Amino acid sequence: MPQTLALDRLSRVEDAGLNASAPPQQRWLDGWLLRFSPGKAKRARCINAVAAGRWSAGDKLRWAAEAYRDAGLPMVVRITPFTLPATLDDELAALGLAAIDDTRVMVCPVLSSGAVPPPPAGTHWRVLGAEAYAQAVGDLRGSPAAQREAHAERLRWSPVPYHGVALCRDDDGRVLACGQTAREADMVGLYDVHTRADDRGRGLATAVCRRLLAEAAATGAQLAYLQVEGDNHAARRIYLRLGFADAYGYHYRAVDSAADLPAP
Repeated sequence: MPQTLALDRLSRVEDAGLNASAPPQQRWLDGWLLRFSPGKAKRARCINAVAAGRWSAGDKLRWAAEAYRDAGLPMVVRITPFTLPATLDDELAALGLAAIDDTRVMVCPVLSSGAVPPPPAGTHWRVLGAEAYAQAVGDLRGSPAAQREAHAERLRWSPVPYHGVALCRDDDGRVLACGQTAREADMVGLYDVHTRADDRGRGLATAVCRRLLAEAAATGAQLAYLQVEGDNHAARRIYLRLGFADAYGYHYRAVDSAADLPAP
């Protein structure tokens, strides 16, 4: 694990990420936090093993598989450096769960306060509430209506405050890029930064991030974090230029079908 921060500080980043992605649909299972949001974000519809528990991994998987089947969602387990027990990744691999979606948590350990940057020429800023933000980023992604509603629901019920902004074209008001933050104590997370496909390469995502980070720093945030796919090289280059660096990685373990799980 890169030593950009002390382990206890990274643990707080992990906690903040869990809080920022908390959906109203979740339950506990012997140390596993099961989440059931039907939205796009896997972190809101996966299993997080945050305590060792007393049951075997195989027993818990069978119980969890039934819960995810009832919810109409695939079952995936998120594996981080903080997963307990530390052997769980190997146990799940032995049970036939494949590793997918290598993801990096990046941190900017020191935020410098400064003026909020002006919008690029021909654009203006718009602050978006939960409903409007979910629709805006859903439009940019081409997300189905059910995923947009799940996103809006998660923002409405979030245990930590969200703040979303969009860059809009002056002539017709169309959203070109957007991003949002989740704030917890002295930390701020960057989430759902997205640019319209035809407008990429113009620095719009960078402008959105700079505004969000400047606003957070002005209100006392000292550290920023984000989660990005390991192979999203274009986004990672932007974040590196903004002062972020890899802190730790995580991935998921998934099974094609509950019928593939070993019998008890």
